[in-house]
Amino acid sequence: MQLLRFYQSLFFRNRLYLALGVLVIVFIIGFFLPFAFLLGLIGSAVWLALLLVDLFILYAPRRPIQASRVMADRFSNGDENPVQYLLQSRYGFPVWGEVMDELPVQFQRRDYTLPFRLSTGGDAQLRMTLRPVERGGYAFGDLHVYIWSAFGLVCRRITQPLAQTVKVYPSYMQLRNFELFSIKHKLNELGVHRRRVIGHSMEFDHIKEYIRGDDVRTLNWKATARRGNLMVNSYTEERSQLVYCVIDKGRTMKMPFGGLTLLDYAINATLVFSNVAMQKGDKSGLITFTGKQTEVLPASNKKIQLSKILDQLYAQNTDWMETDYERLGVHLRASLSQRSFLMLFTNFESLSGMQRQLPYLKQLAKYHILLVVFFENTELKTVNEKRMEETEDIYMQVIAQKFAHEKKQIVRELAHAGIMSLLTAPEHLTVNVVNKYLELKSRMVL
Repeated sequence: MQLLRFYQSLFFRNRLYLALGVLVIVFIIGFFLPFAFLLGLIGSAVWLALLLVDLFILYAPRRPIQASRVMADRFSNGDENPVQYLLQSRYGFPVWGEVMDELPVQFQRRDYTLPFRLSTGGDAQLRMTLRPVERGGYAFGDLHVYIWSAFGLVCRRITQPLAQTVKVYPSYMQLRNFELFSIKHKLNELGVHRRRVIGHSMEFDHIKEYIRGDDVRTLNWKATARRGNLMVNSYTEERSQLVYCVIDKGRTMKMPFGGLTLLDYAINATLVFSNVAMQKGDKSGLITFTGKQTEVLPASNKKIQLSKILDQLYAQNTDWMETDYERLGVHLRASLSQRSFLMLFTNFESLSGMQRQLPYLKQLAKYHILLVVFFENTELKTVNEKRMEETEDIYMQVIAQKFAHEKKQIVRELAHAGIMSLLTAPEHLTVNVVNKYLELKSRMVL
């Protein structure tokens, strides 16, 4: 068993084969020149002695390297997640080496190594980042460390059993960045802009006597006549409104951009938007639907609500079926008793596809405040911006322009039906959604 482990951990490096090749050439020359044959014998003895010494110093310690992997218990989808490797040497001389980790199959990375150099009894910290593009469980395997001495003839592999599974959640790093920038009042650097508030909130609070500085437009003439003093209405900001993110899980949301599907972009934006809405005092909820199933997480502004939304978003997957908006409307009529703000994340690639669903969207807008969020095709936008010379490329560009024009027609058709819409590129979805929500709040649409 020990001999088998020794054999499995032993690797010969290129330097050993290069030296062996040189000796073969010397022996071939020695066939014609006797003194070269003698040099070959001496070189072979030296080569064998160095090989034995190299093997001895590398395999003498039983546990020469202590290695560990440091990373978070969960990863953020679509973001760069740091992974750190800590190495501690117990050799009495400097060593060189490489670290190779058994990464989850979702990354499809097998051609990478992290080189390092450890001084006598020294340590090292190696760092890499991983960007997952799918939610779910990611299984890490063992950690392999390959080390060699200054001779560099052989390499010893040391395997650390560090198998573990990491869950990939929606982009909570993006949520954390928004919170940090909000604390520092630097949200404009992320693209979130403050909107000028026009008018006043219309949620009545109480009647009070007029004092200098009050808005004369809020004078209550009936109360003034009764009391004999100027009385004004006092209003407070409308809060605790019901806000729902409605996510389409149909086949149109399976389209990938930048490694992430449209569903993943919608999920990441939903997490950030829900947090912003609750910070504004509104109650945030979640609705996901597909052809046959509609799931509703009731709106709330409790602290635990964001964790509930995160857990429910983690398990969502797209369905290859066509989404059923009629079933969605019937379900929401039964489950939502109050007028709510619905932010619908979906995608329409053609005008005819939107027109098929327009009657059901009108029905939703009749009972709720509806905002339809759909996506630009950034690949077609790239084709439109290129300079084409070949006839076939020109035809392709014309077709791409037709699809881009239909997206704008969809916006106009929805506006004509009295439905608000937001057409955005997938990578700008989160910022544009938050900006649109703040704009609607300032315009007292919500």
